[in-house]
Amino acid sequence: MVLSTVRLLISSPDQRGLIAAVTSFLHSHRGNILELDQHTDPEQSTFFMRVEIELDGFKLTQETFAKSWEPIAKSFGMRWRVYWGNQTKRMAILVSHEGHCLSDLLWRWKDGELRVDLPFIVGNHEDLRHHAEAAGIPFHYLPVTAETKPAQESQLCSLIDAHKIDLIVLARYMQILSPDFVQRFPARIINIHHSFLPAFAGPKPYHQAYERGVKIIGATSHYVTESLDQGPIIAQATAPIDHRDTVSSLVRKGRDLERVVLATAVRQHVEDKILVSANKTIVFD
Repeated sequence: MVLSTVRLLISSPDQRGLIAAVTSFLHSHRGNILELDQHTDPEQSTFFMRVEIELDGFKLTQETFAKSWEPIAKSFGMRWRVYWGNQTKRMAILVSHEGHCLSDLLWRWKDGELRVDLPFIVGNHEDLRHHAEAAGIPFHYLPVTAETKPAQESQLCSLIDAHKIDLIVLARYMQILSPDFVQRFPARIINIHHSFLPAFAGPKPYHQAYERGVKIIGATSHYVTESLDQGPIIAQATAPIDHRDTVSSLVRKGRDLERVVLATAVRQHVEDKILVSANKTIVFD
């Protein structure tokens, strides 16, 4: 589904005149601002902005925007990106055995909540093929072992490149991606981890939580980096638990959190509401 807006995201050293420069530029090209969000990090003296502009009547195009905008961006030392809503993002989903996050994403996609194209789903097991086929989406079975990981990731990269994928979602894909793979897609791989990071990183977090006797459990969606479960956090949620809970009930309650948290992070990315700064995110939601 296409949108009738243009989204401009900016980060730069904080300084006077930034907002005026952006709004004046847009006004000069007949850009009607629908939304404008901003944030200043006083510790880092960094300015962040997200602007959504009505596409109808805007005099700049994908071909002309960068040339017109670059002098202003350069004068303020900006890093920026622009998304044209008349181009739909393309998303790939990677899965293993568990289907609750995949099912939720597929439901939101079919319902129109997630405005993306979904060319394929990859599984390193066959378990969830039926989910993909029921939704009419091609399923690619790419098994992986320690010995075959380089070849498997090469196949995966070929699929991603061939389908011009913008976003890769790990919907409980229980494999650690290699540093080489992660480096190819910075801030383009979203993972769901079944704990309230940074607590209980790594395997079996619900077992760890049960053994520790915590009173809340959580789920965390984050961008994938080379450091396991250490990437910039996008979305989190928690649920209360008590002494009556077992590991099984923690897993059941946690799955509900995982669905919502992953879907939230994917939506925020798709709607261009996230800026990454060092190992943190600024989420305009």
